[in-house]
This record gives sequence, structure tokens and C-alpha cells, in this order.
Amino acid sequence: MLLQSRHCGREMSGALTASLSPAEGLDSASTIAAKSIKALAPLLDRVLVQRIKAETKTAGGIFLPESAVKELNEAKVLAVGPGAFDRDGKRIAPSVQPGDKVLIPQFGGSPIKVGEDEYSLFRDHE
Repeated sequence: MLLQSRHCGREMSGALTASLSPAEGLDSASTIAAKSIKALAPLLDRVLVQRIKAETKTAGGIFLPESAVKELNEAKVLAVGPGAFDRDGKRIAPSVQPGDKVLIPQFGGSPIKVGEDEYSLFRDHE
């Protein structure tokens, strides 16, 4: 998994453990058993985002059915890794910062679920 604990650099602490979904693979959504997603930090050029949910109620107060609400490609950046290295060994700073709103691809990234909340992990260039 491409996340590390901010509390200890080498491994996850007791209250913060990482476990993969069935078959111990990364091809399906990863599950993190943690009290808070803020306890995790992306590595290298990874960017942790949370999709912004579409409004389910119109300005006039009418509730929209789930089939009419589309998933937005807009997300809020929660955490950013320190950046990748170029061929000369120099660190390339990420192009986004925590708190930025970004457009993300419809598909892609690594899904991460913490409790009922869903997050995605992308590379900076995506």
C-alpha cells in the first residue's frame, strides 16, 4: 500500500492498521481500519482526494432520485506526498496542495474506504 503512518515512519501503529480487501490484492478497493484518514500520508507523488458529492436537492427544494444524480469528477485534495524524483535524483514538487479542488478522471486511481467514507489515491500527473 502506498500510504505510511505519520505517527511512525516504518509501520502502522496499533490503532492504525492497513489491510487489503479479499485475496490480499490491490485490484479491488483497499480498506483501512483507522480512526481517521488524516493519520495516513501518501508517499512520493501520490495525492489523496475525496470526491465532492453531487447535490441531491435542487435550489427549489425538490429532492432528486439517485438515478438522476451523476457522480462528479471534482474532488478535494486531502493529502499530498512529498513528490517524485527525476532522473538526476532531484525531488519534483507536487502540483497541488491540500485543500485544492481538482478535476479527476472518471475511472482510475486506487479506491480507499475508511468506515463509510470513500477516498481515492492518484499520482500527481493524473
